[in-house]
Amino acid sequence: MFLKTDNTSLRALEPTDLEFLYILENDVSVWHVGNTLVPYSKFVLEQYLENAALDIYTVKQLRLVICNTDSEAVGAVDLYDFDPMHRRAGVGIAIAAGHRRNGHAAHALQLLLEYSKNTLQLHQLYCSVTATNLESINLFSKAGFQSIGIRKDWLRTPDGWEDVVEFQKVF
Repeated sequence: MFLKTDNTSLRALEPTDLEFLYILENDVSVWHVGNTLVPYSKFVLEQYLENAALDIYTVKQLRLVICNTDSEAVGAVDLYDFDPMHRRAGVGIAIAAGHRRNGHAAHALQLLLEYSKNTLQLHQLYCSVTATNLESINLFSKAGFQSIGIRKDWLRTPDGWEDVVEFQKVF
């Protein structure tokens, strides 16, 4: 573990994370957030895991596994659209259904903020959150992200169109 709090740690992806990723990525209840329309096969995820060790400067993204105190994988936190010239990246967090509301997202985000600022020396992070996802809105707000705008009718869901709140944190 290279980043750790009392109840949460972040670590690099391992080949043994295949089953966990398969469940996390194929949770249809959150597909609309990530623009996913079809399930991921284990073969595709195996290929992803083979490339996961590549440098963030090469692949422009980084996924870290969120673990609890028992070293059990409970979620993932991502840096995506990494832009080394402008020193920014997008951030996303997914917590497995059985592990939500345990503080793992808040701790993982805090660890990621420290890593992004101190190690990657990023200038800013940003994220997009559906307007009805009040837990995520509160999570990012409490972590110091500022709401900078709303994209109206941005995502199509089974229940209709949904707005997206844009957040930004400048270090």
